[in-house]
Amino acid sequence: MIEGKRVVAGEATLSRAVSMERTAEGGQIERTGDAMEALVRNHSRMVYRIAYAALRRHQDAEDATQETFLRVLRYSGRLAAVDDPKTWLARIAWRVAVDRNRSSARRQEIAWEDSGSPPEVASNATAADTAMQGAHVGAVLEKLIAALPRKLRDPLILSTVEEMSPREVAATLGINEAAVRSRVFRARRILKEKLTQPDRRQR
Repeated sequence: MIEGKRVVAGEATLSRAVSMERTAEGGQIERTGDAMEALVRNHSRMVYRIAYAALRRHQDAEDATQETFLRVLRYSGRLAAVDDPKTWLARIAWRVAVDRNRSSARRQEIAWEDSGSPPEVASNATAADTAMQGAHVGAVLEKLIAALPRKLRDPLILSTVEEMSPREVAATLGINEAAVRSRVFRARRILKEKLTQPDRRQR
């Protein structure tokens, strides 16, 4: 729900920016303005989720989403030549997020949660136990993903954030599809091994 509100607010801001740019430049870029508004409308959620996957903080992801579309707006004349707007936009979003991550010296590891408050669970004890256990497993999995080497972590995240195809992930990261499949396979194998280690120690 929070993500939805954030994205809707971002869409409104970006749409206003597109409209202002179109008005300022005149009717000659009307079609380009329409294309930009379509990008915002159709892909703002994807851009936000890609940014959040890389940055793991809502505010940073919002800023990266805004920056992505504003960067696209500055080069909107290239839109007509783009064959696959979704993949093109995903590549820009990923680069913006990665650049922001690199420029931020405030963390050595990814901050997975903005708030320390416990998740809301149902009042039923069994449901609560299940929910808490699921939250714990999810937190452990996120930490394990964060600990993966970057070349394995990035394709794994992109392939699961929006269920991007190997072709889309390859285009976003600038590697070939075979490398994407290989790295995702290796990443999943490492995660599986890490997750099963406690079970092996207990035997």
